[in-house]
Amino acid sequence: MRGDRLLFRRLSLDLGPSQGCHVTGANGAGKTTLLRTVAGLSAPFAGDVRCAGSVGLMDERSALEPDMTLGRALGFWFALDRTRERASVLDRLRLTQLVDVPVRYLSTGQTKRAGIARLLGQDAQIWLLDEPLSGLDTASQDMVSALISEHLGTGGIALIASHQPLAVPGLTTLAIEDFIAPHQSLSKTGDLGETGA
Repeated sequence: MRGDRLLFRRLSLDLGPSQGCHVTGANGAGKTTLLRTVAGLSAPFAGDVRCAGSVGLMDERSALEPDMTLGRALGFWFALDRTRERASVLDRLRLTQLVDVPVRYLSTGQTKRAGIARLLGQDAQIWLLDEPLSGLDTASQDMVSALISEHLGTGGIALIASHQPLAVPGLTTLAIEDFIAPHQSLSKTGDLGETGA
């Protein structure tokens, strides 16, 4: 649900180790809501979500303090997550030369790479990625696709919402339009109308 609008219904998804799913759909169809629900940040109106393993979400909010330098901002999360090989993560994401730059001065692509570095530092088993390729140049898009492939190759799980194609072998596709509900609103009693889900 978003407000009193039912976004999608009868959506069932099961991913196991080394499995990834590419969620497609128009803006506003519910891709981000689905990811936030799986992450536990939103509650489903009906049904349930079960995750076995740690979950890491990367969306448009980098969760990096804008007035801190990138090194300090990431360092906060790396310390919290007890990240090993911090220098390797920064090098892999081509961020080493930016550690002294305040986060608010980073470009869109640099901020996106920093968000991915934070995700890598979590060492989460389940990756939830919302538009991970947006704002990235071709080389960075290839790098992110390679990171997702590596994550799946080591037994990880990935649920990815993206308008762009992903060069990741073996992904299944979930078209959220297949689960969009007809326009419905909840009554004051909280019940669905006659065409309810």
